[in-house]
Amino acid sequence: MRRFTGLVFGFALLLALAPARHGLAQGGSILEAATVLGAPTTMQPSISRFLTYNTPRAFAIGPNGASGWQSGGGDAAFVEQRAIGFCERRAGPGNCAVVLRDLAIVRPGREWAPAPPPANIGISSMAHDTVPDNRFLWWGPQQARGVLVFAHGKGERASRGIGMDDARGSQPQSWTRHFNNAGYDVWRFDRHPNSDDTARAAGWLRSDLAELRRRGYRHIIVAGQSRGGWNAMMVLDRPGLADVVIAIAAAAHGRGADARNDSQWQQISQLEAILTAGQASSQARVAAANFRDDPFDAEPDRRAALLRQYGQRFAGFLLIDRPEGLIGHSAGASIAFNDRYGACLLNFATAARPPSSC
Repeated sequence: MRRFTGLVFGFALLLALAPARHGLAQGGSILEAATVLGAPTTMQPSISRFLTYNTPRAFAIGPNGASGWQSGGGDAAFVEQRAIGFCERRAGPGNCAVVLRDLAIVRPGREWAPAPPPANIGISSMAHDTVPDNRFLWWGPQQARGVLVFAHGKGERASRGIGMDDARGSQPQSWTRHFNNAGYDVWRFDRHPNSDDTARAAGWLRSDLAELRRRGYRHIIVAGQSRGGWNAMMVLDRPGLADVVIAIAAAAHGRGADARNDSQWQQISQLEAILTAGQASSQARVAAANFRDDPFDAEPDRRAALLRQYGQRFAGFLLIDRPEGLIGHSAGASIAFNDRYGACLLNFATAARPPSSC
């Protein structure tokens, strides 16, 4: 019941923060899907939850309030088949149809699709791109409440020095949907694995955040997973670049079991250096999430203590420290993390008085 209440609260928060209508397309937007579809009250929590999950996604409805949905787990055909199958368990075979697909309403007579981001507006170099992700709603710098720039991790193989993982184009974690639905554009910070040096990437990110501010974004959030989260914290040494930093399982030194890492003592000393330099952005808010059994966090107690020590010096600080039921380095990408913390992270980033816990 507590989890369900959190979901309903999260959707209510989105409705309160989001513009009344997505202004770049005609008709009721997918954020108004419950109203556009005339959904019964019993179906509305399912729709609100669906809207916080990543694509590919599909929502199917049938008679007498029957519904079913699926997000991820396969390609678009698989997702639609699963959504219809879940709906037909209640409505019977052949009685359900997909009405929401990815960002669009596809119910006949109620169709709506968002306008995509303009072409060629990304910020690029020979080895990186900062670009809007077209799997998210596009608001534009003048209409958006702000922008969330999400930085991917470096990859398991690359971090172990045994090859390259190319994470460019990977979809930002689904908790970022809470921000997008509330009026924030979502951009990706993509780096070529051949050139993804920690310091070099931080330089690109600093430059690109300054450019996004110049283009008119009023509120800038930089977030990331693993090495992306580490780079997000590094930009705090330059005041005015980021209003909010969200670091999910931040890491930059490989696995603790790797002999070359000297038990990751460098991670703690360098994290302290980043947080010390970050005091230049004392007006920023900083949130961090660490998880149990994360092989890239060799000293979780010391890391948590260091974050708490320095975090109090920022305008807002939130530490999600090894929550129960969320295990491993990639736990931030899970549905469970989205359900439990997505609305809280949005509230932390946007509330007049940011919470210190979720």
